[in-house]
Amino acid sequence: MTLGSLRNSSSMTSSFLLSGIPGLEHMHIWISIPLCFMYLVSILGNCTILFIIKTEPSLHEPMYLFLSMLALTDLGLSLCTLPTVLGIFWVGARDIGHNACFAQLFFIHCLSFLESSVLLSMAFDRFVAICRPLHYASILTNTVIGRIGLASLCRSVALIFPLPFMLKRFPYCGSPVLSHSYCLHQEVMKLACADIKANSIYGMFVIVSTVGIDSLLILFSYSLILRTVLSIASRAERLKALNTCVSHICAVLLFYMPMIGLSVIHRFGKKAPHLVQVVMGFVYLLFPPVMNPIVYSVKTKQIRDRVTHALCY
Repeated sequence: MTLGSLRNSSSMTSSFLLSGIPGLEHMHIWISIPLCFMYLVSILGNCTILFIIKTEPSLHEPMYLFLSMLALTDLGLSLCTLPTVLGIFWVGARDIGHNACFAQLFFIHCLSFLESSVLLSMAFDRFVAICRPLHYASILTNTVIGRIGLASLCRSVALIFPLPFMLKRFPYCGSPVLSHSYCLHQEVMKLACADIKANSIYGMFVIVSTVGIDSLLILFSYSLILRTVLSIASRAERLKALNTCVSHICAVLLFYMPMIGLSVIHRFGKKAPHLVQVVMGFVYLLFPPVMNPIVYSVKTKQIRDRVTHALCY
């Protein structure tokens, strides 16, 4: 065995080191307070949405069934990152084993792309409701909604399933430090002491075939919706139709803008300050699960009334 191979084998790492906010390690316990609050709002908010939809018979409609899928996905995303994020900011637990890291990134990416699918499904729901109102009930039956949800889940799992195995075959040497408080594929693969071209190409393929296609189809759906709305003679009816889309448009922007920003920084922003990557990472995974229940509670009268009634009584 050569001296070089001995040096490489001795420097192989069996775990990764997660990061908090660089330069503010002494403030982590205080930073954990708003983070805990955000996780609490996310978990309670999405559980409240699910409870209201389940217990209110008038909400057993396609729009709200898709909303319950969104709430479940957001809840899963929050629970995926909560242990490692709070572990770092509470007790400084940075170490994470390879298998645990691969499992976490599988669930994070799988749920992220599942949320993209759910948002596309909700855009289709709005398209049918506005452009084909007479056929709404016959097109979006419970069976069809169930199949859409199952197909979305299967697509996400099938595309993300190879990633942990593609990462597991690599040796990892040198610095094992990750930039975030959780594991992401595009970051872990950069720590490998091997050719990562296949992972990079496959990762780009997954993004294009999920987020890329979904976002284009959402834009196409809204172009058709806008064309239909503009053909309505009554201004009041036009505003009423558009108002039913506001919550979904907000959810789309809350999801896609941070995801696109983080992807651009990881792939092209090598000179960007490390703090920017960390902050964008938190925005990407925490902001949508926190804000979606708030947006839908404010904009959806049935949910708002139930929340108000529960708080008042």
